[in-house]
Amino acid sequence: MFLNSYKHKIKTIEELAEIIGPFPRQKKIVMCHGVFDVVHPGHVRHLMYAKSKADLLITSLTADIHINKGHYRPHVPQNIRAANLAAFEMVDFVIIDKNSTPLININKLQPDFFAKGYEYSGTNKPIKTVEEENLLASYGGQILFTPGDIVYSSSKLINLAEPMIRLEKLATVMEIHNISINDLETCLNLDKNLTVHVIGDTIVDGIMQTNVIGGQIKTPTLSVHLEAQENYVGGAAIVAKHLKAAGVNVIFTTVLGEDELAQFVIQDLEQAGVITQIIVDKKRPTTYKNAVVANGYRLVKIDTLDNSSISDLIVNQLIEKIRITQADAVIFSDFRHGIFNKRTIEPLVSAIPNKCFKVADSQVASRWGNITEFKGFDLITPNEREARFALGDQDSGIRPLASNLYDQAQCETLILKLGERGLLTCLNNHHEALDSFVVIDSFVDRVVDAVGSGDALLAYATLALLKGYSPIVASIIGSMAAACECEIDGNIPITKEDVTKKILHLIDHNKYLFESSSAINNIPVNTESVKEL
Repeated sequence: MFLNSYKHKIKTIEELAEIIGPFPRQKKIVMCHGVFDVVHPGHVRHLMYAKSKADLLITSLTADIHINKGHYRPHVPQNIRAANLAAFEMVDFVIIDKNSTPLININKLQPDFFAKGYEYSGTNKPIKTVEEENLLASYGGQILFTPGDIVYSSSKLINLAEPMIRLEKLATVMEIHNISINDLETCLNLDKNLTVHVIGDTIVDGIMQTNVIGGQIKTPTLSVHLEAQENYVGGAAIVAKHLKAAGVNVIFTTVLGEDELAQFVIQDLEQAGVITQIIVDKKRPTTYKNAVVANGYRLVKIDTLDNSSISDLIVNQLIEKIRITQADAVIFSDFRHGIFNKRTIEPLVSAIPNKCFKVADSQVASRWGNITEFKGFDLITPNEREARFALGDQDSGIRPLASNLYDQAQCETLILKLGERGLLTCLNNHHEALDSFVVIDSFVDRVVDAVGSGDALLAYATLALLKGYSPIVASIIGSMAAACECEIDGNIPITKEDVTKKILHLIDHNKYLFESSSAINNIPVNTESVKEL
């Protein structure tokens, strides 16, 4: 891939220390440090001036984990930021600093100069600048303030218009982790012998399509004309239908009322080929959420439901069905409509056979779910709001939030859904490591109806992991499935053909990003510039 054309300039701190050798040297070295989220004219002038004062320019950038300029920063991940800087002719080497400040690497490399913008100069220097200046002086280095008449801000530029680089990010992730297009396609060729058992709250989503006739003068009342009424199976039931549409065997266990909607659910699932295990609770209605829509806008939603906890008798029935399951994976799809709560979660989790792959999702759209109650699962897929609710954390950036949730939930893989911003996947508990997180942007071209997109992601990410693919492949496949769901009206099951078509459509229009370039990847280091250091 062409993004790797300058990969030979990007070094680890250990590699670079060996290349340049100890201070003092015959050739002068200048070092710059920053986030460089969006490289703007101010950065270019800063780097050009720094290079004019030395023989070699080392540019250090802050790792993703240490950027706290906003919940969703950096916009550009560290590997692309490094490639952006390496592409400049004046830059000789680039390092990604895994520390929170540049002090440790300044001490290791001991450059002759450390360049900072002129706004850091003056009598009232920031404490960090004073610390850097003292460290440089301790071995004979100097701080260098670069001139400039305009102070640019990456944050302001990003806030004005975020760069659309979702495919560049995807191509970089795939290149770094050695993932091919063929891997994504093969992942979707699912084994028909796989069986997934879904347990959770069924919701019937109703949509009343109307036209606005007018409004009352004396009261804020809209008058609408009913054009059509459609019902869709949702909640945990649509997770089951996504899995079946993907091509695997599905068992679905749920609690329904004794009513017409229950019959609608049973018939719909049986037509889809889902094996149903229905427990009827005569004391509660089948959960129904009916939205009144006019000209594409949702005017109001009318819910018919009972959120009280299921009885001990029903809990025991659920436990027995889970205990004897022969499925390869068990998914708990929690919408907090009676099945899952503090009283029931522990016995239900304990009933899962040890051999099963365990997945959980707990929603807080209108109820108080807590994903950390599902401890020790192989995969959890909360959204940002659910994560913040579970941890009581309104303020942390996304990466610290994900790190804390990962540790609290004691899970194997965490996919944190970020809505229109895509998702962040936490891969392990080495949260300070440069490769512990992966960000995948949203691939939605035009949102029609986002309801159920998280359920599509949950289903397809589960299947990818169940087949033995990495959490990164699972995140990509899940994100593509979620995008497919967003682009259609109604909570409709997504087929594996839909996901494959989405992947190939995106990549066919941007083939240049995904072309391998082994010749470029193997460019040797230009040792001429570092001779006689």
